[in-house]
Amino acid sequence: MKPSVFITRKLPEEIVAPLKEKFTVRMWDSEDVAVTHAVLREEITQVDALWTMLSDTIDRDMLESATNLKVISNLAVGYNNIDTEAANEMGIIVTNTPDVLTETTADLAFGLLLATARRFNTAEKELRQGGWLSWTPMGFTGMDVHGTTVGIIGMGRIGEAVARRAKGFNMDVLYHNRSRKPETEEEYGVAFAELDDLLQRADHVVILAPFTEETKGMIGGRELGLMKKTATLISVSRGCIVDEVALYDALKNKKIFGAGLDVFETEPVPVRHPLLTLPNVTAVPHIGSASVKTRLTMMKLNVDAITDVLEGREPANRVV
Repeated sequence: MKPSVFITRKLPEEIVAPLKEKFTVRMWDSEDVAVTHAVLREEITQVDALWTMLSDTIDRDMLESATNLKVISNLAVGYNNIDTEAANEMGIIVTNTPDVLTETTADLAFGLLLATARRFNTAEKELRQGGWLSWTPMGFTGMDVHGTTVGIIGMGRIGEAVARRAKGFNMDVLYHNRSRKPETEEEYGVAFAELDDLLQRADHVVILAPFTEETKGMIGGRELGLMKKTATLISVSRGCIVDEVALYDALKNKKIFGAGLDVFETEPVPVRHPLLTLPNVTAVPHIGSASVKTRLTMMKLNVDAITDVLEGREPANRVV
């Protein structure tokens, strides 16, 4: 009997075809609607491989019923949606899709920085709604990006890519990281700073840290209070790193100039989310890696990982 694979979202046929040539493949029938918990729970009890999305929660309880499961391949760099400790205990391999989305996500982060600082969303909304009646001396004015200071929280591959883009805008780059990176400092001309110092000095703060117990809620009311009133906060890693209640207060009361958000504590975002009511928020729906080329490349990594495990080889990009 062929090993079996379940894919939790409808994906392009040309991507899935190589798996179908070798394995029994079942796939959720919607691209836009997430697989139901009931279907996922049933499938995980039967299959040898599970191809998951970041929106799928694979917890210990679910893994305990996965008697045949050998590999979970997650379509993302992050994998906090999977209980990796439980998977490791049960001998289930977990893989992700790093590296290939670095530049695409850095493009999004820097684009969101520009859009937030220069108030693109407000200006476009007024234009579309007929609110642009005349040129005015201070109409739609925002904050400069060129020649300012950017503070990057989390200097991994994406952080380094954002730093390269910042240098093209003649920006000074500060960074805060779990560990100092002298080679990065030398190569890109960036300077290490403790978190409080970075928040006080930066004109634009970009959050790129991974989500861990240490980073959960690391940007709260106290931290936002350290920032300049003219500063922007750009969040493109994981929503739970920023306390959204504190961020709403800081934006509503103009303690900071604006925020650019690609990620939220709860995704998809609930209807009438408070942050989305504020004019100084620029928001997009978790599209950091969303270029056609990058997403297809990520999927190819998932296909390779599943194939390698089911054919007895060690997969690339193994996280446990």
